[in-house]
Parts: sequence; C-alpha cells; structure tokens
Amino acid sequence: MRNHLLIIAAVFLATATPLAAQEAPAETVEDIVVTARRIEGPMWEVRRGDSVLILVGAIDGLPRDMEWRTDALVSAVERADRVLFPVEGRASLADLGRVIWRVRTLTRLPDDRTSADYLSPALEARLERVTGQGPSRQSFLMLSSDLMEQGGYARRARPVSEVVRKAAWAGRKPAEPVGVFRGDEIIDRFLTTPPEAYDGCMVAAVEAAEAGPAAGAQRAEDWRRRRVQAVVASPLEQAVSACSYWSVMGQSARLREVWTQAVDRSLAEPGVTLAIAPLRLLAEPDGLLDRLARDGLEPLGPDWRPPAP
Repeated sequence: MRNHLLIIAAVFLATATPLAAQEAPAETVEDIVVTARRIEGPMWEVRRGDSVLILVGAIDGLPRDMEWRTDALVSAVERADRVLFPVEGRASLADLGRVIWRVRTLTRLPDDRTSADYLSPALEARLERVTGQGPSRQSFLMLSSDLMEQGGYARRARPVSEVVRKAAWAGRKPAEPVGVFRGDEIIDRFLTTPPEAYDGCMVAAVEAAEAGPAAGAQRAEDWRRRRVQAVVASPLEQAVSACSYWSVMGQSARLREVWTQAVDRSLAEPGVTLAIAPLRLLAEPDGLLDRLARDGLEPLGPDWRPPAP
C-alpha cells in the first residue's frame, strides 16, 4: 500500500517551479549543434531565422543506475537562453487530502468487482499467467503500474528532466513547464473515470509484462543509443503511452496542442530554447517532428521516421 500511495502522490504533486532568470552567456549555435550530435539520448535541433529550438526526447521509467552520458545535455542547458519542462499538474494540500480520503477508490475496483468482470476472458487468462494469481481486485491504475514494473519500468527512475533541472538551477536559467493543469481537475478525472477506460492500457500493460524486464532494458538501451523507432515500438513504451493520464482520460489531443503552441512560441523568439518533450509525442506519425519537417524546418538529429516499406 505504501508504494501505491507514493505512486498516487507522484501523479498529483508537482515539484518543479520556474527557476531564477539571468542573462544567458553568449554562445554560438554551432556549439549547440555539435552537442546535439554527440549526446546519448535522442535530441534534435531546429532553426528558424535567429531562433533555435533543441528538443530532447524523454521517456519515463529509466533506471536510476543506468549509465548514460549527461555532460552534453548539461552543456546544452548551459548554452540555452531558456528551458521548457513537460506539463505539470499542480496540487494543493487539500487536493492531496482528497486523494488520501478516497484512496480506496483509486486502489480498488468498484463494488468488490475483479479484473475478470471487465477484461475479456483471453486477456484475463494472460493477466493471471503473468501475475501468477487469480482475478485481481486492484484498480487498473495500480495494476497497470505493477505490470509495467514487471516489464522493466523503474519506479526509482532517473528522468531526463531531473538532469536538466539541476543544470538549469545551477546556471540560473529561466525555466518553466509548457503548461500547468490544476490538481483538482486531474483528481476528479481519476476518481470518476470508469475501469472500462483502461481497456487499451491493460492490453498494453499485459504485453509489457509478458515481454519481461529484458525488453524493458532494451528499450532503455535503444533510447540511450538514439534508436528512436525501436523505443517507440517497444512493448513497455507502448504501455507507458497507453496507460498515461493523457491516453486514459482522452486528453491526448489537448497535450499535443499544448506542445504545438510551445514549439511555435519558441521558434518565434530569438535565442536558444531547450525543451524536454515526450519522445512519442515528437516521433509518432504526424507528431511534432513531422509537423516541423512539413513546415520546411528539417530537424537535425537522429532519424525518427519508420523505415519505408
């Protein structure tokens, strides 16, 4: 139960705040391009006139003990004029109190029902094989999290944003999230969304658990080596996407719009902006990178497009 409460708290509480601003040191765009080419992890550079946007494709659940070079990423932050972080959900103490008060709603299926009451017989059988147990009374929010952990998702993760946040703080860079959602809105959605909304999430989470931790480790390695399409196609990444707040709550279009507006603003401002964006949102078909390419702003970085048939 303690782990589940920590998961819920992580969903609702935001820890990032805008950082103190100071004038950024003058650096050349060429330095940033070189940095983008040697970093471990997918990163793209886009230029429009005197505006430069560096997009870092982030994924969740990277193991904290994973070895990957961060010096180039830190160097990119040092050269940037501003930093953008992913969307935040900001919750008050009252919001957290609601979570604790309604914790059973978030951790258990309603009316003492089990997973067998919601999943197809075939999917239920697969679920019971990977868990080694009978029908589950856990909520699909909690159960999908456990399944993704079986598939190699690290709960003690080392997010890309953590590295960038520390570097931005040290350099006193102006930094902010691309958008802020109210905690009470997020909580209301979690409390009122029926288990049926998790159908796609549960299919993907079971597939991630079946693939096992080795497949999850391969996803992390593919990310480190900038194999973008291999990451996007991995069972664990599919599950992370399908089980995200945005997918389950039907808010994916809203998230894309927030990021589209942020990219347009960045490319309308002089100087260099570094943004930590979800890799899938960047690299999916008709995603942000495809949109930039259609506008004639070919992103410089690893190939993100699927191979031609």
